[in-house]
Amino acid sequence: MADFYQILGVSRDADADTLKRAYRKLARQYHPDVNKEPGAEDKFKEIGKAYEALADPETRARYDQFGEAGLGGAAGIPDMGDMGGFADLFETFFNGFGGQSSQGGRTQRRGPQQGDDLRYDLNIDFKDAIFGQKREIKIPHLETCEICKGAGAKPGTGPKTCTTCGGSGQVRRATRTPFGNFTQVAECTSCNGVGQIIADPCTSCGGNGVKQVRKKLRINIPAGVDTGTKLRVSGEGNVGMRGGPPGDLYVFIKVKNDSKLKRDGVTIYSEIAVSYLQAILGDTVEIITVDGNVNLKIPSGTQPNTTLSLENKGVPRLGNPVARGNHEVLVKVKLPTRITDEERKLLEGLASQYSDKNINSSSGLFSKLFGKES
Repeated sequence: MADFYQILGVSRDADADTLKRAYRKLARQYHPDVNKEPGAEDKFKEIGKAYEALADPETRARYDQFGEAGLGGAAGIPDMGDMGGFADLFETFFNGFGGQSSQGGRTQRRGPQQGDDLRYDLNIDFKDAIFGQKREIKIPHLETCEICKGAGAKPGTGPKTCTTCGGSGQVRRATRTPFGNFTQVAECTSCNGVGQIIADPCTSCGGNGVKQVRKKLRINIPAGVDTGTKLRVSGEGNVGMRGGPPGDLYVFIKVKNDSKLKRDGVTIYSEIAVSYLQAILGDTVEIITVDGNVNLKIPSGTQPNTTLSLENKGVPRLGNPVARGNHEVLVKVKLPTRITDEERKLLEGLASQYSDKNINSSSGLFSKLFGKES
């Protein structure tokens, strides 16, 4: 069986607006009055069938779960004598009455609507991302008007039935088309599909029932977050219209860079420069970590570009702050560009002790000093 999503050329997570745009584009392309190519009419019907199934949330849910077999014939081309459930097809060609005209859309428009989700971008410091923090933010979002309690009308008044549509939220008109005469159903432009008109709107919210406010929120940033981490704060998006539930707030994290430390997942990286004598003889040096300054032991004979590990000094694993990564330290060995006469004599004396046929250069000397034969 054909895949309805492939027919419309959309992904399986496409929203209602994306579905409608795809459908309208294809319907115009393959309408029999426009496209005279063989098979255009069949393609046109196939497009209508796919959109009819996916436009309704309940039908779409059954299709997603069971495929076309789960529709029980509901997704077939409807009876062309009653266009109530298929008005969007003719809206494409006749531009009728203000836009949204599918019955599913009208029903949702008149009832409570889910509020919109909101996005908030938050920049945090490097160490705050490592160990987490509690942060106070201010977000502008829609809340229910406290004066009218979301009704949109002044206290003591209420909405009245729309006289244009008689409270149905929709109007109908007969339209002559190449297929015959059809009844086109569209949203009432007087009440925007609600079925009621507020004659005396609330002065606080302008009759909308909601108003924008700036709200302070204290959010918990867990240890181990990184750039791109998304935190969900339930119920802190915009409030829904007509008593609908609020959406959610999504906080997108961006972590500032640190001049000394680098991060890759749960591992911290840094570099330290030591003298060639420290590398030869060994030493203990102080380095910077996310936990503060700690002592790092440089073993004698440490080679250039050796990596030394500090266990459990890295980043806590997100969701399991007890488990931490490591801190990897790259050791850079500094060679002097100039030496004193006394230093030269000491080094030449040391070199003479190792002079043999395998050591004939300063590089051979340092390889020997670092514990490796040339």
